[in-house]
Amino acid sequence: MADHLLEHVRPYLYRDQQERIAYIRAPRWIGHHVAHDSHRRLAELLDRPPSLRTQGLMLVGPYANGKTMIAERFAVEHLKTSPEQQKVWMVQTREGAGLGHFYASVLQALRAPGGEIWDLRRKAEQLDHLLSSLKPTMLIFDEFHNALRGRARDVEAVFAFLRRIGRQYDISPVLIGEVAVCDFINATSEMASRFDLVAVPRWQYGESYLMLLDSLEAALPLAKSSDLSNEALARRIFRLSEGLIGEIVTIVTKAAVAAIRSESERISKASIDELRHVPVSQRRNSALRESLL
Repeated sequence: MADHLLEHVRPYLYRDQQERIAYIRAPRWIGHHVAHDSHRRLAELLDRPPSLRTQGLMLVGPYANGKTMIAERFAVEHLKTSPEQQKVWMVQTREGAGLGHFYASVLQALRAPGGEIWDLRRKAEQLDHLLSSLKPTMLIFDEFHNALRGRARDVEAVFAFLRRIGRQYDISPVLIGEVAVCDFINATSEMASRFDLVAVPRWQYGESYLMLLDSLEAALPLAKSSDLSNEALARRIFRLSEGLIGEIVTIVTKAAVAAIRSESERISKASIDELRHVPVSQRRNSALRESLL
């Protein structure tokens, strides 16, 4: 009974329906090969010797492909091992051009008051004080493409800041975002020489993808085996997800919840079709959108 499930998942079969659904919907870490390689590269960057010209990383890939979760997991694991001296900080890059918005993003991440100060000089002074006292080794800028939407001089000001924190505070920046991040960084030799690329591409249909489906199935407390890596079912999920891991997890999660509510206790191709999931690339032209016009 339930041999298809991981040992720690099996007890959830005997919980009530709402508990099982809550467990299925909870965020979960998926340690695939790209995630492990990204963590290795981040760990190497964190453990580097001091430098006046620090190297950084770009974690680049399409939307909904797990980049943020990879970085957040790394930051959390670091805090578990070094709770008294936080060396890794996550920055949610704000939308808006110029240093003012960018400084505000960093101040908010460092839990500092005054993130809404309009005086750029005061923001810079406060930020310098915090970086000097907190002594971070790594700043991870999530959705960094938000900082690239302004004029050329605004973008260059942000790049100048990234270079300065390396020279002045020995901080390695990590930039997370879409392919535009890679394009902007590699537009000049000065920036390109300071950042290595860690690609987080779409999944391809193959053995790694099928193993991903098997690992997902083993983590979902359904009483019956769904055999997600079966050719027909695997192909259907892949087409709907378009190779995006966030979409893969969303589809499988919704189907698992439906399986519990219907008491079928397994995911099938028919139940996937019943979700009426619209691939990301088709949502702009979906029938639902057309009905709103």
